[in-house]
Amino acid sequence: MFLLHTSEVEVSTFLLIGIPGLEQAHIGISIPICLMYLMAMLGNYTILFVIRRQHSLQEPMYYFPSMLALSELGLSFSSLPTMLRTSCSTTWGISVDACIVQEFFIHGFADMESSVLLIMSFDRFIAIRNPLRYSSILTRVRVLQIGLVFAIKSILLVPPLPFTLKRLRYCNRHLLSHSYCLHQDVMKLACSDNRANFYYGLFVVLCMMSDSVFIAISYVFILKTVLGIASRGGAINTCVSHVCALLIFYVPIITLAIMHRFAKNKSPLATILRAGAFLLVPPLMNPIVYCVKTWQIRVKVLEKLALKPK
Repeated sequence: MFLLHTSEVEVSTFLLIGIPGLEQAHIGISIPICLMYLMAMLGNYTILFVIRRQHSLQEPMYYFPSMLALSELGLSFSSLPTMLRTSCSTTWGISVDACIVQEFFIHGFADMESSVLLIMSFDRFIAIRNPLRYSSILTRVRVLQIGLVFAIKSILLVPPLPFTLKRLRYCNRHLLSHSYCLHQDVMKLACSDNRANFYYGLFVVLCMMSDSVFIAISYVFILKTVLGIASRGGAINTCVSHVCALLIFYVPIITLAIMHRFAKNKSPLATILRAGAFLLVPPLMNPIVYCVKTWQIRVKVLEKLALKPK
């Protein structure tokens, strides 16, 4: 620390907090959190392993669950160190630079997951609209090209966030609102002008919300197509797992962004629980959803576990 003015002291360390009011139960809370992380990583790794090793699953339609699993593994590994550390203690310090690095990876993998869900909505539309031409429209090369385009989009969109945070000064205040670092949380601690950070962070959130808008538009076309065909049940069933993944991902992240920017007198506990849901629920639930609703993946997973598929 060193003096900037007579009343301002620049901080070099932020404090991450656990769950307020449950300080005495942090050790007990760390056990289910650790189990959730373990199950999330095991589930997503199983999806990747099965799709990678099974020749019958080496098709474009299974590449998208693989991309989703990769982004969720990245999201889990990005938040794991601080989430587990703060669950075992009341507060824990993290350097400004380490916090900014963690914020970069969390937002980067979150944007990647949002992009994958958008691609999967287009994939479901093509599968329902032109099932006979599906394999000729979505070839392996085309899927890789689409993935590359959205990866470049994430690379261009997210990196300015840590650079803009690095330019700010942080004085006096150093207590963050979560067990990990988020852009909107860190920038509120700045004692210098952070309007550029606010507007660019809002722009990134709007870009992610635009993904949800395009997903909604694609589902309007999907619904229109389904209403015009006879086998509606089978067509709707192909979208169930994707709809579950959308709700699991977008509901926590949109409510968390709204609470950070617009909610006044918000409950710290409610914010922390929503933030935890944003990081823990999608990586934990999506492998379960895809194993249950995608019978090809479910059969191969049960075979690997030496269980008889039903």
